[in-house]
Amino acid sequence: MNKKISIIGCGWLGTPTALNLQELGYHVKGSTTKANKVASLQALGIAPYIVRLHEDKIEGDITAFLEDSAIALINVPPKLRGPNKENYVAKMQLLYQELINAQCKWVLFVSSTSVYGNAEGIITEDTPTQPITESGKQLVQAEALFKKGPWKTTVIRFGGLIGPNRHPVNHLSGKSNLTNGDELVNLIHLDDCIHMITTILLHEYAEITFNGVYPNHPTKREYYTQEAVRKGLKPPGFSQKIKNFPQKKILCRNFLNKNHFLQTTLKST
Repeated sequence: MNKKISIIGCGWLGTPTALNLQELGYHVKGSTTKANKVASLQALGIAPYIVRLHEDKIEGDITAFLEDSAIALINVPPKLRGPNKENYVAKMQLLYQELINAQCKWVLFVSSTSVYGNAEGIITEDTPTQPITESGKQLVQAEALFKKGPWKTTVIRFGGLIGPNRHPVNHLSGKSNLTNGDELVNLIHLDDCIHMITTILLHEYAEITFNGVYPNHPTKREYYTQEAVRKGLKPPGFSQKIKNFPQKKILCRNFLNKNHFLQTTLKST
């Protein structure tokens, strides 16, 4: 497998992943939807391309972007909120055809643990998907789409993402009477996301689905109160504890079973 990779979506996760891969000798092309990001990507040594996926067309030189890259990392989450909703699966179908045209050898698709919906108990990669949100439903369809392609496929289902400038407690601070305090958190830090992607590439873990969730699962009441205090914010207020509250604990089983570990704490800068 050559070390040429196209990262579709160089944002909060894609850009630092690209930088890490460069240090490991990968030649990285990165796409962005924003013209004002081209210069900054180029300054980082990432070959920049403007690529905009729509449900009926792809803007930008997608052919040049994918050309000669044996690997494609698809990091494009569904954007189904707000007035400008698009069909995510239709966008992925167009991308799917372009990957075929480019004779891609390996697709890594970044998905989400939202595909498990309201499943309870211990959740592993073998747990059947049962999404309840439109985003989760379309991610399940997109996963199935890329798995049927003429390439190796790896799906990575990340939990809630935290890291620099991204932490739920910033939005929960000061709120009161929150009803989900007894739920367990299923989060993962940006650094561990990068670590997982890099490890999967280096070991060529293909045809596998990975959950990406930190193995510590405090309740939201415990975790967000602690994080608010640590960050100097007003802690959120939760309603009274509920006995025998149904829990969901998502395990990163496939990754840990390969003797790899997630070591970044759930504390965010």
